[in-house]
Amino acid sequence: MTSAEPLADKAAAGTADLDRLSINTIRTLSIDAVEKANSGHAGAPMGLAAVAYTLWQRFVRSDPDDCLWPNRDRFVLSCGHASMLLYSLLHLAGVKDAKGLPAVSLDDIRHFRQLGFRTPGHPEYGFTAGVETTTGPLGQGCGNSVGMAIASRWLGARYNRPDAVLFDYDVYALCSDGDLMEGVASEAASLAGHLGLSNLCWIYDSNHITIEGRTDLAFSEDVGARFEAYQWRVLRVADANDSAALVEALDAFKATQDRPTLIIVTSIIGYGSPHKQSTASAHSEPLGAEEVRLTKRAYGWPEDAEFLVPDGVYAHFAEGFGRRGRELRAKWLATYDAYARAEPASAKEISVMLAREMPEGWDRDLPVFPADEKGIATREASGKALNAIARHCPWIVGGSADLAPSTKTLLTFEGAGSLQEREPGGRNLHFGVREHAMGSAVNGMVLSDLRAYGATFLVFCDYMRPPVRLAALMDLPALFVFTHDSFGVGEDGPTHQPVEHLAGLRAIPGLVTLRPADANETVEAYRVIMKMQKNPAALILSRQALPTFDRTVYASAEGVARGAYIMADSPDQHPEVILIGTGSEVRLCVGAYEALKKEGIRARVVSMPSWELFERQDEAYRAKVLPPEVKARVCVEQASTLGWDRYAGASGTIIGMHSFGSSAPLKDLLGKFGFMPDKVADAAREQVAKHKLS
Repeated sequence: MTSAEPLADKAAAGTADLDRLSINTIRTLSIDAVEKANSGHAGAPMGLAAVAYTLWQRFVRSDPDDCLWPNRDRFVLSCGHASMLLYSLLHLAGVKDAKGLPAVSLDDIRHFRQLGFRTPGHPEYGFTAGVETTTGPLGQGCGNSVGMAIASRWLGARYNRPDAVLFDYDVYALCSDGDLMEGVASEAASLAGHLGLSNLCWIYDSNHITIEGRTDLAFSEDVGARFEAYQWRVLRVADANDSAALVEALDAFKATQDRPTLIIVTSIIGYGSPHKQSTASAHSEPLGAEEVRLTKRAYGWPEDAEFLVPDGVYAHFAEGFGRRGRELRAKWLATYDAYARAEPASAKEISVMLAREMPEGWDRDLPVFPADEKGIATREASGKALNAIARHCPWIVGGSADLAPSTKTLLTFEGAGSLQEREPGGRNLHFGVREHAMGSAVNGMVLSDLRAYGATFLVFCDYMRPPVRLAALMDLPALFVFTHDSFGVGEDGPTHQPVEHLAGLRAIPGLVTLRPADANETVEAYRVIMKMQKNPAALILSRQALPTFDRTVYASAEGVARGAYIMADSPDQHPEVILIGTGSEVRLCVGAYEALKKEGIRARVVSMPSWELFERQDEAYRAKVLPPEVKARVCVEQASTLGWDRYAGASGTIIGMHSFGSSAPLKDLLGKFGFMPDKVADAAREQVAKHKLS
């Protein structure tokens, strides 16, 4: 035996010891944080510590000094309740925020789930550096990961060159039994398999425990067989603590070129806890002081030590995860510099895209629609505007839930193409009838710097409300196009006629909802949406044709940018009554206005496409549009009246929907539910009379 052999053995043994020490540090930090907060989920981090450590230390490509490096691998903790697993990794790996400060400090971990610290109960994108997406609602991270994988392939197809690979990142999602019970994960997995996303790996923590008890109370299917049917490669690791087996499975994923990979890992929730491992109480309860001591004893850990990071752990992460990431990013930067010299136009595209900006001239071909009493549906105008913009902004990518011919969201210009397994650079995504996965995937694509959109009928926004809400929570400039916005759907009946949906969307903080009144308001809505770098938008569009207003008679549609504007006014600008409408009901207000004008009643028409944008205006502007002293008001919208009292006032009239719709031609429905210009005019007359007496 040469002298080198025992030294090599000793080095290997030393590395193994440091691996074990690092894994137990993740476990004990998670235990201590949950115990001190008296709240949280330590069981999953205890069971998954070896899996997450091995993945990060051996495979994930990310530079801790720049957690926004564009070609970093994405790690998504879909089981967001296991947040201490991620926070422990971010801390030990030395990940820094944009200011060069620790993304998660030890003090943050000591204050887990406390106000103002970077360790909230579930991971929050934008709040904690290194968190790729906000998770917690189970299944959402799975859907996001599919969008991220789509984006990686799209970016590679557009920007990579034979001698310059800029985008080839992989996406890893850690998911739980609960994630895979959720329908959104099934939808997303089906789509990923269809698209052959070989850069996507889900690691399934199969610990057989949920809050109510063992999973076989409600979940007994063969998950592997299900994913094989989805066209995934399915691998199994029988013991979550068998790092060698996990490395073998991850190597197999890296070698797979034709499909996504699911690695089913059998773990023990609450691993090491003598009395709580493999029990439901390990899922979401602190262990308790005595059980903590016993568990640390089982790990060979100092029983009374809290938030201990032993000597050598930081350095070990730095030598593995940190060194690999820094070297890879340095090589990438050199490649990018050469690329920028060779292809400055493409490099400029990339820089503009990463800044969430729009390219120069993006709006130069936006249409202007002439006055037309017959008009066109706002969904038709939307399709024309979307195509005009997307032609000049290559990173606009999206599609619909099998409704593109109806939502008018198909990009039809030359070269747009369909995004498919063998055409990853296409601009049109076919999500199939998978609204929930569509919303989650759109968020994942936007998180990867594309300007992505998804479309369906407004009544079906309920199927995808969670990702719309999360887009708002994450400040993502995602676009959700919802057409067939009212009982204008007609004969399809109440199952397809939205009523409560607008109120539900407006209730989401940060979501900008726009319901334009005609073709030109629709174009202006796109001007607003495409300039937004943080807020998501819900664009609400009509199925039926709406008149295109004569803007030489009525105010410019540019007022859309302020949320509400005076479209028509009394000659002296001192109205007796204000008529407020959105979308298709603005024409009713205009019709009533013209009738009232002939009678000498001074009326004002306010088009209010967006409550949210209007509320952002200063008080002076809002008071100019809706003078507080004018109490006579009529609000008109083919939707629930919920919330309209803020604009109608305590004594105003709200003409809206108080029931579901009916199956009938639109003309009959307008009469049945009172959406006619004469009904609006009658309400205005009553308002004027009532307030003259008061």
